[in-house]
Amino acid sequence: MNDTPPLLFALQGSQAYGNAVAQRLGRTLSAHEERDYEDGEHKCWPGESVDGRSVIVFHSLYGDAHHSAHDKLCRLLFFCGALKDAAARQVTAVTPYLCYGRKDRKVEFQDAIITRHVARLMESCGVDRIVALDVHNPSAFDNAYRIPSWNLQCTPLFAQRLAPLLGEQAVTVVSPDMGGVKRAEQFRQVLAHLLARPVSVAMMEKHRQQAGLSGEHLVGNVAGSTVIVFDDLISTGQTLLRAAQACRQAGASRLLAAATHGLFTTGGELFDSGAFERVLVADSIAPFRLPVRCLAQLDIVDTSALVAELLANRPGTGA
Repeated sequence: MNDTPPLLFALQGSQAYGNAVAQRLGRTLSAHEERDYEDGEHKCWPGESVDGRSVIVFHSLYGDAHHSAHDKLCRLLFFCGALKDAAARQVTAVTPYLCYGRKDRKVEFQDAIITRHVARLMESCGVDRIVALDVHNPSAFDNAYRIPSWNLQCTPLFAQRLAPLLGEQAVTVVSPDMGGVKRAEQFRQVLAHLLARPVSVAMMEKHRQQAGLSGEHLVGNVAGSTVIVFDDLISTGQTLLRAAQACRQAGASRLLAAATHGLFTTGGELFDSGAFERVLVADSIAPFRLPVRCLAQLDIVDTSALVAELLANRPGTGA
């Protein structure tokens, strides 16, 4: 058995996250090269020998000002392939945000299930294990991958960050749609245990159609409560805004929002609405789309310790 610790790499755009996890492990990132060409093509390769070594690669697959989600996925695939070409023994991909997680089922005739296609691409390019944070559909994630896969839940981290803000007032966790009820219930249980008092749960009705979102019915009592709208991802923010409006109309006294992945594709619209006192997201996506004026209302939850713990203690990924 090879007891040599794995080499750690972080691709362009994910170095800060990779460094944070490496520091938790008492390690440093290994050097690599990325080269771009005039026609948009690129190549990347490790800067030191990986022959017979286990390797961990960090890359969060969201589009930013420099690379699209497609670009980042392609770079990760090519780098993992290069590692295997260079005789790496095992490659673990750590993708704090895993792209195409929402495209996990057919919604139209002959529709593509892209989550499954991404899994096949990962496997074909030599990825042996994958780690992600709060994927959109855990069951679809588990079913898509034929390699060992871990979906790390950030629920305890959000509960620990929110608990000191809640005081003695009644608290209700709201799922912004039916699909997130299980996620909200898990968060409710962790938060109730942490607060050592009951926490309620409620749910918004939501229907997604080509014309947009519909459904305004709130199931549950939020009157007089501090409401936490809890989701896995914020894209445009419209889902959270609809939930906020319904909760206000139903008598909620305070509104907080929490979601692991903050894409904020419409910039500061969610914050400019004034709907939420605070918005919490994980560090899986840098808040590069947000104007500076919004950052005072934003709390970013550090997930590096969560990932480092898995890598240090899970057999086969040990760092």
